[in-house]
Amino acid sequence: MEGETFLWLIRHAPVAGVTGTIHASDAPADLSDRAQLDAVRRHLPPDAAGYASPSRRTVETARALGLEPEPVSEFREQDFGDWTGHRHDELEATRGEAYAQFWNDPAGGRPPGGESFADQVARVRLGLSRIAAGSATLVVHSGTIRAALCIALDLTPTAALRFVVDPLSLTRIDRLLSGWRVVSVNQRIS
Repeated sequence: MEGETFLWLIRHAPVAGVTGTIHASDAPADLSDRAQLDAVRRHLPPDAAGYASPSRRTVETARALGLEPEPVSEFREQDFGDWTGHRHDELEATRGEAYAQFWNDPAGGRPPGGESFADQVARVRLGLSRIAAGSATLVVHSGTIRAALCIALDLTPTAALRFVVDPLSLTRIDRLLSGWRVVSVNQRIS
């Protein structure tokens, strides 16, 4: 890809659902914080290309920000397979050792029927490679943003999982001709 790419990555609004649940891709966004959405919107570049994970919460957030994003399947959240739709406390109580074992290696472990965070990093790398030069806004998931930071900073997947990425926060990274640059991470706009 020729030219430089300037990326505004926004984590979607909170999920309108039970806290502590591994939400499915059709979980809706809670868009009630209009002031925060307006603040984020004011920080986005005009006329940037718009992309989002195909998940309902990311598309709803993007539209609340005034964007009509192109869905990119590579930007979806990590697939937790059979654990999707379940609460973490429920999984801990019912899946015992298998659930505990996953958390011993959350970057490399795969939930039953799911993928590892390392798998997600590889998928996000492919998605990022398809973003053309210029400015782009991506409304995505915390895992997708951690994966992008893993790529930009040449981190191990384990190290990238240390980043905090709050709902409606802004992370700015650039793909320059000389390599990646990180401008900001988990910036809360007000």
